[in-house]
Amino acid sequence: MTDITRIEAAAARMAGHIRRTPLLSSPFVDALAGRRVLVKAECLQHTGSFKARGGWSALSALPPEARARGVIAYSSGNHAQGVAAAARAFEAPAVIVMPADAPRLKIDNTRTLGAEVVLYDRATEDRDAIGAALAAERGLTLIRPYDEVEVIAGQGTCGLEIAEQALEAGVTQADVLTCCGGGGLTAGVALALEARAPGLRARPAEPAGFDDTARSLAAGSIQRNASLSGSICDAIVTPEPGTLTFPILQRLCGPGLVVSDDEAMRAMAVAFARLKIVLEPGGAVALAAALFRREEIEGDAVICIASGGNVDGAMFCEALARFGTGD
Repeated sequence: MTDITRIEAAAARMAGHIRRTPLLSSPFVDALAGRRVLVKAECLQHTGSFKARGGWSALSALPPEARARGVIAYSSGNHAQGVAAAARAFEAPAVIVMPADAPRLKIDNTRTLGAEVVLYDRATEDRDAIGAALAAERGLTLIRPYDEVEVIAGQGTCGLEIAEQALEAGVTQADVLTCCGGGGLTAGVALALEARAPGLRARPAEPAGFDDTARSLAAGSIQRNASLSGSICDAIVTPEPGTLTFPILQRLCGPGLVVSDDEAMRAMAVAFARLKIVLEPGGAVALAAALFRREEIEGDAVICIASGGNVDGAMFCEALARFGTGD
């Protein structure tokens, strides 16, 4: 299982390859949220999201002979790019199974990074089955997007940085909001905080209608989403929490937070106008929760992870046109 020792080992392997992203703030954002807000800008990470951490962690942990045979992953785009970028750095073949309705930018970026892209219909086809079949056929190592020990460890390095940066900022007690799909980032961050900043508590944020983690935490057992598509937050639309991640979330996380697609788009506008960063909808839900669920958050400060910035131009323009500065 993933633990702090494995997270620290992943951090050591990442040295010189993964960015230490900044913790941003703005008095305008603080005023809108009604408390101090610190934003971990993972949208500035290599490939535009925290998924570069998990991709590098997983590839760097493989035996050289397995890397040489190649890897396979399934993803709507951010894990795809993280694995593809790491595979290119290690000169390893990569096959990525992606939903056909994923943003064109993410599909194109994954191909540009040198991966073979296999498209599927997420409403009628099972990506797990496709990935498993291709892995067996070609002798590839499957790197799952969240239910993977080394991927969770890689995402946990973001939590190590938050622990250090929050202390530097004088924040020792706060909720740390994460954009949550299958729970890899949330689980990794929660484990890192438990060991390095116990006054900080991870809390998952999700889009309405795809709040399987929030419902699972409330119910005490894994709950599945009724639909696999229908939100603009494509990066975090997953069927249910992972079997590896959920026990970690259940033990360490606070209650889940849920925001609407419109609130995610409004948070995109706020991030651009006030923090000067570009976010995709799924990467903005934690900030949206900090801004628009203030009554569900305690304390004088909140930390949120801006987890991805791979947004199509049309979607980004729509957010700015509809919400301006977001205030």
